[in-house]
Amino acid sequence: MTRTGTWPRRTSPGVWSNWAGNVRAHPTRTVRPATVEELARQVRRAAEDGLRIKAVGTGHSFSAAAATDGLLVQPQGLTAVREIDRVAGTVTVEAGLPLRELNRVLTAEGLALTNMGDIMEQTVAGAVSTGTHGTGRASGSLAAQVRAVELVLADGTVVTTSARERPELFDSARLGLGALGVVSALTFAVEPAFLLTAQEEPMRFDRVIAEFDQFVAENEHFEFYWFPHTRGCITKRNNRSPGPAAPLPRFRGWVDDELLSNGVFRAACALGRTVPATIPAVARLSCRALGARSYTDTSYKVFTSPRRVRFVEMEYAVPRAAAVPALRELRRLVDRSDWRISFPVEVRVAPADDLCLSTASGRDTAYLAVHMYRGTDHRAYFAAVERVMTAHQGRPHWGKVHGRDAAYLADAYPRFGEFTAVRDRLDPDRRFTNDYVRRVLGE
Repeated sequence: MTRTGTWPRRTSPGVWSNWAGNVRAHPTRTVRPATVEELARQVRRAAEDGLRIKAVGTGHSFSAAAATDGLLVQPQGLTAVREIDRVAGTVTVEAGLPLRELNRVLTAEGLALTNMGDIMEQTVAGAVSTGTHGTGRASGSLAAQVRAVELVLADGTVVTTSARERPELFDSARLGLGALGVVSALTFAVEPAFLLTAQEEPMRFDRVIAEFDQFVAENEHFEFYWFPHTRGCITKRNNRSPGPAAPLPRFRGWVDDELLSNGVFRAACALGRTVPATIPAVARLSCRALGARSYTDTSYKVFTSPRRVRFVEMEYAVPRAAAVPALRELRRLVDRSDWRISFPVEVRVAPADDLCLSTASGRDTAYLAVHMYRGTDHRAYFAAVERVMTAHQGRPHWGKVHGRDAAYLADAYPRFGEFTAVRDRLDPDRRFTNDYVRRVLGE
């Protein structure tokens, strides 16, 4: 959940901040290359000058994965759609292309991504490199849909890896945290455009929990939001449809997605930050305000929603079978505490995949995401949630707030050592590191 937006702006000369405002960086140099050749020259020059190098997309991560005191690469000049290969079912695009624009291009060509997250403001490279995912019974994250990666190494060399070309790098490069080099282009698998029918329905918490496995099994894409301090949820079931398209009426869409989900919700969060005692009552009203609705539309328009209320977020991936026990524990935590939580808890699923650092690596997965309104102290809540999730073998989302380190993560990921070996080979001098990368991957 986040807002639509544009490229992050400097808060002052020499300072970069992410969208949520919880991460700042003071890069020595900032570059915006217009070609891969220029990117390679800038990377090589920075390495020769002894600078660390990180690329940043639109700043929608809540972790410091892209922060640097060295060279900050902003790829908004690298947005070309290089090739659409209908025979292979792929599209090759440059790193700085926003997902929003990729979807527009694909739709015009009668094509689509198989699955998406719930926003489309990120750059393709930023979304892939941090493990952005949606929800899907059988369709995985954006990185799992990547078929080739073009990468600029510290010496300026441009390499491409796929299942056929440099395959020993592929499962690491598809989700690399920017720790192997700067991604300059990506090739995605695509398919013919399709429609989704969305069924969104309020439902009691106890029913959702009791029927969770059934909902996942019976729907291509299932997710739900539980509102803390209530017994209510909003469920979302998205399934392919032969059509015809039947989008939400414009006024109904504006009321639900702009007025209630953004405008009124922002005001409620601001009130809750000032007067926390109002939050439980507001949560009960919020849970009831969004009624049932059904519509059929182009896939990406159903997958994504506008999110304009700023927040910070923690998300953990747990084994699918642990989703219900973990959520029950989280609910008991909230009920016993004096916390006041204005944002719902989001629950999604993904199938197992084979990427080294994917949160779904080797296991069917459920995701539990918690949020706090920006400017509200989230530390106690997030710390308690993290204890619950790690007790259930949780893996933190790389782009969101967490406190895990390499010692924990090496045990949590069966292919962690494989990734760090590739990192040792591609970046032995650690040009593509920062404090966050050192914490999660080691020196």
